Amino acid sequence: MTHATKLQIDGRHARMLAAAAGAIAAVALVLVMAFAAREARQPNRCARGMQMLGNRCCGEGQGLDRDRCVGVPRTCAVSMRVTDEGCVPELTRILIPGGAVERMPIDWDAPAVREPMIAVQSFLIDSHEVTVGAWAECIAARECVTPSEGCTGPVGGEPGMPQGCVTAAEAASYCQFRGGSLPTRDQLAFAAMGIEGRRYPWGNAGAVCRRVAFAVVEGPCAHDATTPDLAGSHPEGQTPEGVHDLAGNVEEWTAPEGAGLAALSAEVSGGSFRDASATALRTFHRRRVSIETRSFSIGLRCVYAVE
Repeated sequence: MTHATKLQIDGRHARMLAAAAGAIAAVALVLVMAFAAREARQPNRCARGMQMLGNRCCGEGQGLDRDRCVGVPRTCAVSMRVTDEGCVPELTRILIPGGAVERMPIDWDAPAVREPMIAVQSFLIDSHEVTVGAWAECIAARECVTPSEGCTGPVGGEPGMPQGCVTAAEAASYCQFRGGSLPTRDQLAFAAMGIEGRRYPWGNAGAVCRRVAFAVVEGPCAHDATTPDLAGSHPEGQTPEGVHDLAGNVEEWTAPEGAGLAALSAEVSGGSFRDASATALRTFHRRRVSIETRSFSIGLRCVYAVE
């Protein structure tokens, strides 16, 4: 090989390496721009007193460690209190006066979407979803089990997170421990829609990211979320009576009804953080699952008799 030929080959190699480096740089630039564009489109969905960290709403002053809010917050959302372990909801019981309502189609609802007449007596309902911290009290009293076996996804976590990974029977046992019961499908629907027959728990206006924890896995409210939000961290989505998270975050168990095969399943309602469509958030939306289902996107709240 002559010296001139070697120089030609070295020159070609150099040009090829430069072209490859340029291509890699161009791809990297496109990825960075795409990520920046996605972040720019991702709305600030956190309530006042909270901050957006990754795909989570954490208390002001907290940090984020693998999708977990860590540290002592300075402030939390209006319905929550500051603790050493993070923001936790102020759990109360809300009176739902009895009445009857028929869910009628509203504007663009299909005429086939029609809820039969719902009639209920007055009852009390938990203001928030049952949290990990509240469930831990039941475990400490030896009335509840640690919900881990057979569940796919995060188990446990921050005290203010909604408790998931429980079967219908385990959820019913918790409510009995608290002196209540799982709501019937009519009670949970009536608490969400009210006497007015609301389309969403907060009213008839559309679902937006600050009101409800949904569309956080594939957007548009967030991306790649692996957990629900803290219970009560979206106060703009509460009902006029003050009941939080009846749409989104986690679906909620209702008491199994019927006999035979019907008793082997129960309805869950409200939609969850996994849902990308606002349809799942509507007050008349329900789906039937096995009573043995364990999912970290299905939680609970309890109802109580009015003394």
